[in-house]
Amino acid sequence: MRRRPAVQQAFDEARFGATRILNVRDALPTGAEAVRRADGWLRAKQVERAEEVLVITGRGAGSVGQVAVVREEVRKLLHRLRQQGVVSEIREHTPGSFAVTLAPLRAMFEAPRRVRDSHQGRPGAGRYATPPVLPGLEPDTLALLRRLAMLSLDSLGMPAPDDGFITAEMARKFSLLARATGGQLSEEALRAALRRALLDYEEGDG
Repeated sequence: MRRRPAVQQAFDEARFGATRILNVRDALPTGAEAVRRADGWLRAKQVERAEEVLVITGRGAGSVGQVAVVREEVRKLLHRLRQQGVVSEIREHTPGSFAVTLAPLRAMFEAPRRVRDSHQGRPGAGRYATPPVLPGLEPDTLALLRRLAMLSLDSLGMPAPDDGFITAEMARKFSLLARATGGQLSEEALRAALRRALLDYEEGDG
């Protein structure tokens, strides 16, 4: 296995920082394994507001037929994540790595099907049962979730949504954050992520 030049590694760590570099090449993964690892890592880094990160895939020189399977699968993943509001920009950093600019959390929340398109005008829209996970959260966490849901709905032009609608939006935000961290999110970390998301909305509207 061909290793990265020490000078290149030093430059990369100086630019990105050691915690913002993912090397999926060294473990010699399959394409599917590399995608699974990169997907979870990139989503978690978006929650941290890491902004710019580096994903090292290798060039595929040691692969069968010198076909860069891992690189190609990760490249396709990055384009899917751009559609999902996780990634905003992808650039080739070296022939074996991608520099990736992560999107604000707001982009992730707004990338799926818009609430106004999927619910507005439907009979019974807004009459939702309270999702079972929400009552288990602390009041401070619920307050942040509610504030985020209100800002999100307001950005979609929702006129005075009822409590059921707001609760459903709170649950959707919680679900997206849980997915972004693989479900490994303490309540303290959840509140920190919510504050970062609120900041994205406030900065975007400022």
